[in-house]
Amino acid sequence: MAAALAFVVVLLAAGAGASTATTLTIHNLCPHRVWPLVTPNSGLPSISDNTAGLDPNALLSLSFPPTFWAGRVAARTGCDAAASGCWTGAAPPATVVQVTVHDGGNLDRAAYSVSLVDGFNVPAVVTPHAAAGGQCPALGCAADLNCDCPPAQRAAEGAACLGPPGFFKSRCPLTRTTPTDVEPTPQSCRGPGEIKVVFCQATIVTGAAADAEAMVIRSVVADS
Repeated sequence: MAAALAFVVVLLAAGAGASTATTLTIHNLCPHRVWPLVTPNSGLPSISDNTAGLDPNALLSLSFPPTFWAGRVAARTGCDAAASGCWTGAAPPATVVQVTVHDGGNLDRAAYSVSLVDGFNVPAVVTPHAAAGGQCPALGCAADLNCDCPPAQRAAEGAACLGPPGFFKSRCPLTRTTPTDVEPTPQSCRGPGEIKVVFCQATIVTGAAADAEAMVIRSVVADS
């Protein structure tokens, strides 16, 4: 009897430490094609060959490994047919989604953020779905910051913006704009079945479009 109970305890412990499957979904809502760039942190496996281009409203679904994985997702624009040369996104300035999954053993934590530390090129919002528990807020920037980027900070002929951090933070508070910055919204997400990254989620612009200084941009959360 004692041996049988010990066997059950071992099985329960093994199940508690197992990671649930998690999918990375990338949704392009931009009015132009984007080429997602998914880069693992050093020493971790690649989950994409980074050759696919997404037309407007197209989706790309990728599988995270069942063990710890961390990396970055960016949107490249203006790429050639082989995605070997791109106008923006392959290097700074670029909007970067940072994702960590299957972290923390039994908690199976996920962590995510949208970083503008290296600049901005495309609006991006990240949202977990089908989470096992915890706080899983939508984070990121739905505003097109290129439209009123300070002239001295514009790059790639206006298709990207270098900053400054205060400009980014005032318009997109749910992003990270310096190496020590964090979002005001807490997160403690556990076991999401899907991490969804949306490029160019709808931006609401009010005010006189002809007057860039008068534009007021309000961010909205990702689609469901």
